[in-house]
Amino acid sequence: MHFHDRMCRVAPVKKLHFLAAAGLLACPAAFGIETAVTLPELSPAASVSQVVGISEVKVVYHRPSVQKREIWGKLVPYGFNDLGFGTSKAAPWRAGADENTLVSFEHDVSVAGMPLKAGTYGLFMALAPEGAVTLIFSRDTDSWGSFFYDEANDALRVPVRMEEAPYHEQLTYDFSDVTTDSAVLALYWEKKRIPIRLRFDTVAIVVAGLKAELRGSKQFRNDAWVQASGYLLSQGVELPLALTWADHAVSDGFVGARNFRTLSNKADILEKLGRGAEATATMDEALKLGTAAEIHQYARKLLAAKNTARALEVFKLNAQLHPDVWPVNYGLARGYSAVGDYKSALEALLKAQAQVPEGDSANAAAIKINIEKLQRGENIN
Repeated sequence: MHFHDRMCRVAPVKKLHFLAAAGLLACPAAFGIETAVTLPELSPAASVSQVVGISEVKVVYHRPSVQKREIWGKLVPYGFNDLGFGTSKAAPWRAGADENTLVSFEHDVSVAGMPLKAGTYGLFMALAPEGAVTLIFSRDTDSWGSFFYDEANDALRVPVRMEEAPYHEQLTYDFSDVTTDSAVLALYWEKKRIPIRLRFDTVAIVVAGLKAELRGSKQFRNDAWVQASGYLLSQGVELPLALTWADHAVSDGFVGARNFRTLSNKADILEKLGRGAEATATMDEALKLGTAAEIHQYARKLLAAKNTARALEVFKLNAQLHPDVWPVNYGLARGYSAVGDYKSALEALLKAQAQVPEGDSANAAAIKINIEKLQRGENIN
């Protein structure tokens, strides 16, 4: 038998008024009707989840409908109330219907600027007429309603404000404004919205996770060390550790490999650490081991960084190592164009035009346009 049916069985008819706030329209057991089979719930169960960075947030709740009723201050009473049943004499709203609304956070989170540990919480709310809302995250996760709400179980209380919103017939939780470290979880019902701003320290969470993963089976994968060190580099955190991990990918006796990917990754970290000479030597070794495409992309990165002289050197090296392989001549054209040698750029681009892979209409069209630019003396980059 469902929780709301059990509740109805123990509730005298004269006290059924407090069930309205649960979103129930009727209580069959209160009128002597036993519900021994599975029937549709008046406030159907629902769940919604969102990953923020690598942290999942999940809400499990029941969805009452407006059904032409007055919601705020009536069906959902303001403040803390004696509901006439249970032990609580100052019960908040359960932020949904039937069983507790549950919110789960995979990692530690900041809720409206206040810290909250990872875990699952019962979500309650106390509303005020002027729009103030007290969010309550309770360690009570297995109750039906808030009839036995106990403040001693509160893990966090935090103030937010209710806002105007487009009409929602059914109570709805949804996520918006999602980034790699934040999101807004909001309750929508009738013409109101209660936003809950969440923030995770995603970088710290990821770094802790990487350290744990590299102690497990993933330590035997070369690409795991490259990706993990590359993440530290991209975030500018724990760079000495990033170099240690990059070295592991290059030279560890079991999983190490000297190739373009591992060496270029190490070179980037050395450069970030201010060890330029070592970075250049490591990158020179990487370039000798790179494919035409890998070297081409590295030179394009140098162009984007306005390091045109070095970019041309790398494009020329690619032409020596991989003569007439696509897209080597296209790269040469870009390199010469970047330093203003449009004649040499045009010669290289005409060669590239004859080497475009079959079916690559995008590059064929781009080369045609770039030939016209070079003929006019314009930079193609």
